[in-house]
Amino acid sequence: MQISLNQIKNGLSIELNSEIYFVVDSKHVKPGKGGAFMRVKLRNIRLGTVVDKTFRPNEKFEVAYIEKKKIQFMYHSKDIYEFMDQETYEHVSLHKDQLGDVVNYLKENLEVAALTYKNKILSLEPPIFIDMGIVSTEPGIRGDTSRAGTKPAKTETGMTILVPLFVNEGDVIRVDTRTKEYVSRA
Repeated sequence: MQISLNQIKNGLSIELNSEIYFVVDSKHVKPGKGGAFMRVKLRNIRLGTVVDKTFRPNEKFEVAYIEKKKIQFMYHSKDIYEFMDQETYEHVSLHKDQLGDVVNYLKENLEVAALTYKNKILSLEPPIFIDMGIVSTEPGIRGDTSRAGTKPAKTETGMTILVPLFVNEGDVIRVDTRTKEYVSRA
């Protein structure tokens, strides 16, 4: 379905130059001299980049109907990650390059939200908080304040994050996936 420029609003998803974008911000501008136009801030769903575009009133856009569905991570073999659709039980294979930063949080049986357009997965959204086990970390020394009371720790998925000094190997911690930071012990 095509829409005109005056129908664009925040949160809408559109197709532009064969890419799918979310409208982050839109502003109608009427300068004192010349015709009116619209400044739109768009976020590319696949890449996550934000771009500013200027559009004239006569331009039309195709609305992109994005579906969000739950899929479950099963396992990975080298660079191929296997997921299962929770509704149809179909298996979906994705390459590591398609996953981006989500690969740092994938554990067996983890449910993630898949954003799909025309039955093609655009991106994956992990849950906001994930519990992860600590595989390796150096022992915390009391009184060591050179690093503001934190130390690096490697999680079971291979990601390295900063944790407080009292966290040891074998502990399970809660990680915020938006900021990639330690939240609490689980």
